[in-house]
Amino acid sequence: MSAAKEFKKFAIKGNVIELAVGVIIGGAFGKFVDWIVADLVMPLVSRVFGGLDFSNYYLALSGHTAGLSLVEAKKLGAVFAYGNFATVAINCVILAFIVFMMVKQMNRMRRENKPRCKHLLLRLKTSYCCARFATACESN
Repeated sequence: MSAAKEFKKFAIKGNVIELAVGVIIGGAFGKFVDWIVADLVMPLVSRVFGGLDFSNYYLALSGHTAGLSLVEAKKLGAVFAYGNFATVAINCVILAFIVFMMVKQMNRMRRENKPRCKHLLLRLKTSYCCARFATACESN
């Protein structure tokens, strides 16, 4: 089998296509979670901690004075932006929790549907065998 045919066979498999769709949806979902964290969660967290803006928390590494915005501080030299890290860490926790809940629901739905499928398959096989047996008996 040539490499092109083998690759085509691999790429057409359902798992690869499902993975590609999952990556695309995950990218879009990540942007949605970023928006939730930036515009909904972080303002609430900031309000709880006295109106602090985490995005402008940094440690100046190049010797300039603190008190500038993060953008201005970056223009003057290197900064350790731990406020952005806090935002990204909260974003990661929220995204991980949402993915966990989705997987948990999918597993629950899979467990609920599994016995029904077995019984339905057994009924279909039994009906097919009975119909086949009846047809064989009638022909004799």
